[in-house]
Amino acid sequence: MTLLRRLLSGVVAGLPGGVAVALATDPPWIQWAGHTVVLGAVLGLLFGEHRQSNGSAFSVSLLIGLLDWVTWTLTLVPVLEGDTPSWSIAVAVARFPELVGAALFGAITGLVFHALSTWFPPRPAPQRARPHVVIVGGGFGGVGAARELDRRIGRGLDAHVTLISESNFLLFTPLLVGVASSTVEARHVSAPVRVGLDHASFLHGRVASIDTQARSAYVSVGKEGMLRVPYDHLVLAVGGVAHFFDLPGVAEHAFPMKSIEDATALRGHVLGALEQADLEPDPAEQARLLTFVVAGGGFAGTELVAELFDLVHDVLHLYPRLHGLRPRFVIVHAGERLLPELAPELGAYAQRKLGGRGVELRLGARVSGATAGDITLTSGETVPTRTLAWTAGNRPNPLVRQIAPETGGPVAVESTLQVPGAPGLWALGDCARIPDPAGGFYPPTAQHAIREGKAVARNIAAVLGGRRPVPFRFGGLGVLVSLGHRTAAGEIGGRRVSGFLAWVLWRGVYLSKLPGVEKRLRVLVDWTLDLVFPRDIALSTSTASTTVSKKEDRHA
Repeated sequence: MTLLRRLLSGVVAGLPGGVAVALATDPPWIQWAGHTVVLGAVLGLLFGEHRQSNGSAFSVSLLIGLLDWVTWTLTLVPVLEGDTPSWSIAVAVARFPELVGAALFGAITGLVFHALSTWFPPRPAPQRARPHVVIVGGGFGGVGAARELDRRIGRGLDAHVTLISESNFLLFTPLLVGVASSTVEARHVSAPVRVGLDHASFLHGRVASIDTQARSAYVSVGKEGMLRVPYDHLVLAVGGVAHFFDLPGVAEHAFPMKSIEDATALRGHVLGALEQADLEPDPAEQARLLTFVVAGGGFAGTELVAELFDLVHDVLHLYPRLHGLRPRFVIVHAGERLLPELAPELGAYAQRKLGGRGVELRLGARVSGATAGDITLTSGETVPTRTLAWTAGNRPNPLVRQIAPETGGPVAVESTLQVPGAPGLWALGDCARIPDPAGGFYPPTAQHAIREGKAVARNIAAVLGGRRPVPFRFGGLGVLVSLGHRTAAGEIGGRRVSGFLAWVLWRGVYLSKLPGVEKRLRVLVDWTLDLVFPRDIALSTSTASTTVSKKEDRHA
C-alpha cells in the first residue's frame, strides 16, 4: 500500500465517523471537518499495511480517539482560543461530551478502514528479482566473502547471498595440530557459520557440479537428492584436499591434516599406538609402534612433528612398560632445508631445535610408498612405522577440475579475482592462482584467503552497482611457526623473531584471529590448563575401536 493510498483511505474512513459525531455534538463544522481529515489521515498512516481483525481495529482506533481527545480538545483547542491548557478534573468533566465524540469517531473510523482494506486490498507491488550471489566453500575465504556481503546488504546492497558448505562451521585450520596433540579441544577451533550471517542464507550441502553456461550450481543435500541453485555471481572458495601423488599405499595408510576428523583420528591413532606398544611383547613391533613419521617440512609438517614429539614425551611416563624406550620421530622433506617459506637462518634455527631433541631429518628425500608396517623413501631407505602423517602435498578440490580441466590445478584468475571467459564466476584461496604485482602468485595462506574473500565481496558489490572491480593487493603481515617446547620462529613486519618470544607472539596472533570472543576464551583456557595439567590421553570408545581395527587390518 502506497503512502498516498494509505492517506486517502484514512480520510475516507474518517468521514462517516466525523459526520456522525458532528450530527450528535454539533461542533463548528469547518473546524471539525479539518480535524476529521487530519485524524483520518493519521489513522491511515498508523494502520498502514498491517491487516487488523475487527476487534483489533476497534480497540486500537478507540484508544487513538481517546488520545485525540487529550491532544485536541484539552490541549490544542484552548491554545487556539487564546487560553492556557488545563488538564484538571473539572475541565475533563466539562469536556466529557467531546470525549464520547472522539471515542466514537475513532471506533467508527477504525472499523470503516478495516472494511475498506478488506474490500479493496492493495495490489502487491511487482517484485524485482534480486541478484543472487552464491559462495561455494565455508573456509576462510568463503566465510570472509559471505560476511562482507552480509554487512553490505545491511547497508543497502540489493542482493541475495547464499553460502554453501559441507560443514556448518568455520574451521580455524592453523590450530589443527593442537587438536592432534591434545592441547586444544576440537570443538574450540570451529565457529558456526550461521551465527555470523544476519542477512545472507546458509545451505548445508555439497556442490556436486557447476554449470557455468546455465549459471547453476547443483547441490547434494542428503535425502532430498540434488538441488539446483541458480546464480548471477558465484564465488569458488572450496580450498584444497590432500594430494598423495598416486604413490602406492600412501592414500590408504597416511593421515592427512585437513579437517577436525583428520586431527582427531591422528590423535586417537598416536595414543592408541602408545597403548598397543605398552602391551606389545615383540621389541621390533614395539619400536614400529613408537616410530612416528611426518611427510612434509613446511609450516604444517614442522609444527606437527614438534607437537607430536611433545605429546608423546609428555605422556610417556604414564606407560610403565615403555620407560627407558626412546620414541622415534622422523620428518621427510623434499627440500634441502625445513621451512623454505622463511629466511634460511630461521630454517636452520628450526632444524637445530628439532634435531637437538632427537627428531630425525630426512632432507632432499620423498616418500615413495607405504605399507601397513613401513614407508619407503626415494633414497631407498625403509622406515618401519605404524604412523605416517601427511602434509607433503595439496591439490585443489575436485570441483575445480570442472572449471579448469586443462590445467588440473588451481584455476587461473585475473587480479580482480574474476575467472576469465566465465562471466559472473570468481575464485580465491587454495583453489585459485592469483597473480601478484611482482609477477608471481599469492601464497595459499589463511591471512591471504581472508582478505581475498573481502576483496571479492567488494568487487561483486561494485559490479552490481555498475562500477569496475579493482585488483587484489596484499603484502602479508608475517609468518610464525611453532617448534614445540614453547619455542617458535618467524618474521613479523620484516623482523625475524625466534625462541620463547616468538612462541608468545605465535599464540597471541592465533588467539586474536580466532572467530569470536567465545572461541578465544575457550582456547585461552585450553592453553592455560596445558601449562598446569598433563595432556588428556582419554580415548573414546569409537576412537579406541577404530585404532584396534586398523591395527588388526595392518597385521592381517
